[in-house]
Amino acid sequence: MAQAVKLPPNENINEWLAINTVDFFNELNLIYGTVQQTCTEENCPTMNAGPGYEYLWQDPVRFPTPTEMSAPKYVDHLMEWAESQINDDSLFPLTPGTEFPRDFKKRISTIFRRFFRVYGHIYHRHLDDIITLSADQHLHTCFKHFALFCLEFNLVPPVELEPLQDVIKSCTKK
Repeated sequence: MAQAVKLPPNENINEWLAINTVDFFNELNLIYGTVQQTCTEENCPTMNAGPGYEYLWQDPVRFPTPTEMSAPKYVDHLMEWAESQINDDSLFPLTPGTEFPRDFKKRISTIFRRFFRVYGHIYHRHLDDIITLSADQHLHTCFKHFALFCLEFNLVPPVELEPLQDVIKSCTKK
């Protein structure tokens, strides 16, 4: 899988990042869907990835200041926001040959950091639910692919990877 995340020869890096962003969005949507019934306001009143890793939602339109919210609300806002980013032609151009914005990788990094937070929440709060559904191997495979991609292109700062450091070490060891 480490080879699968590498930029193919003669491929435009921004195209590669864009295509994979869409794929990871769809994958994460499916994975989160498996725990949606147990990730409720009552069970998950804050968005976190274990003790010391609480995440606040912020976006320039609806939440200009960091706002505490439940995990399901955070994930809903994240998925809506990510979908709007993906559907924005100025960020993800559809016309072949159209230039990507200069800050494309920085903006993609924000998307991946937020995707990582959902994985962190799932691993720390819903792993038992995933195991009960016999979906743990799927989760581990999807996360391994995601983590390897993030590491290959430096999309998530190391300090933000800390909540899943053991999982990352386990799934990326050779």
